[in-house]
Amino acid sequence: MWREERVNGKLVDVFEPADPVEGAVIYLHGHGGERLSEKPEFTELFQTHKLRVIAPQGGKAWWLDHVHESFDPETTPVQFLKEQLVPWIEETFGVEPPKIALFGISMGGQGVLNWSYRDARRFTIVAAIAPAIDFQILHGKGYEIEEMFESAEDARQETATLHIHPLNWPRYQFLACDPQDSWFESSTRLSSKLYSSGIPYESDFETSHGGHNWIYFTAMADKCMKFISQSLNQL
Repeated sequence: MWREERVNGKLVDVFEPADPVEGAVIYLHGHGGERLSEKPEFTELFQTHKLRVIAPQGGKAWWLDHVHESFDPETTPVQFLKEQLVPWIEETFGVEPPKIALFGISMGGQGVLNWSYRDARRFTIVAAIAPAIDFQILHGKGYEIEEMFESAEDARQETATLHIHPLNWPRYQFLACDPQDSWFESSTRLSSKLYSSGIPYESDFETSHGGHNWIYFTAMADKCMKFISQSLNQL
């Protein structure tokens, strides 16, 4: 039930279950670029919850509004998602925001949070597993972040935590991070800001499977898909 599509030349994996629910899920992958089409546990959950999933390939551009050669020499990932992928979903499946939920893991987890915080009225459902939120800490360590930003502070200004609006936030948010994950501190920092701002969200910061790995990601998948499915049904 997975197939490959090309949207403006970019590879997109599409999962379409039998009798899908009204809505769709955009999945943003992590730094390793692993495809959920190769993860049978996720496929089974998408089928169980009758979720239509659209999963673009984004290279190592961190799903930001900055150009990086691993994605495209001229178009940023955010431009592609908002100006090309979402209209394609609307035309192909007849699904429009807010019935398009955002879901991501690791690099993609911060990507969906960043996206939803900047466009919360349209993308009001967001779920992130092990989000790599404070990516500025990678500046100077050989990652793509230093190719997109001159300094760690420049990168920090683009992180999701700094784009939370106290009066305009996604109605449905789910955050999960393993306590042994190196990104755990940035997840709890985001959680604290949401809490202090009075913004409702759901989270799991207790479940542990050894840190930042696919054992943990898979273990959290069921809870995450239930959250997305229930949120879509409430719209």
